[in-house]
Amino acid sequence: MDMMSTQISKCCVTQRLAARLVVGLTAGLAAMLALAASQWSMQPKESKLTFVGEQAGAKFEGGFDKFTADIRFDPKDLAASRFDVKIDTASVNTQDGERDDTIKSADLFDVKRFANAHYVADKFTSKGGDKYSATGKLTLRNVTKDVPIDFTFENKDGGAWLKGTAKIKRLDFGVGQGEWKDTSTVGNDVQVRFALRLKGAS
Repeated sequence: MDMMSTQISKCCVTQRLAARLVVGLTAGLAAMLALAASQWSMQPKESKLTFVGEQAGAKFEGGFDKFTADIRFDPKDLAASRFDVKIDTASVNTQDGERDDTIKSADLFDVKRFANAHYVADKFTSKGGDKYSATGKLTLRNVTKDVPIDFTFENKDGGAWLKGTAKIKRLDFGVGQGEWKDTSTVGNDVQVRFALRLKGAS
């Protein structure tokens, strides 16, 4: 009788463990599917990261030829969304070689010491329709500051477009040493623009 009771008890424990395993696997699979549904792959050839600055009272435009963007975004699950953007600062391109060399120099981007800029956003707010805002942190020249962005997210042509803007002050990040701290020569305000072509990650 005792042996039978022991066998029944072991059977019940085994069944409970099996049930917990099934529940755990199901929850894990659901989480993986949710993540996959909101993960996007940026298309480099169709995407742009640009900026507008001011030099000697005149506006000039530039951009970065090399950058990556790990985008996890779901309008129905903003809490789980995240942007992770890495920028090769040496790839700056303003269509002016002399100016580009100056921007890369130690007094501005100092690309030899700080090869990358990094932006991470994980707090998102819906503004209605396809408009959103996010709060993220930009690290540039080893200085990290909060930088908010405003953007639109539009599903289109079997993928999506993520387009937006941000405003930063270059001196907040130490971009401007020595004579380049003078904002009458190079303005302090910089507008950043981005247009990322996204496709669902396979």
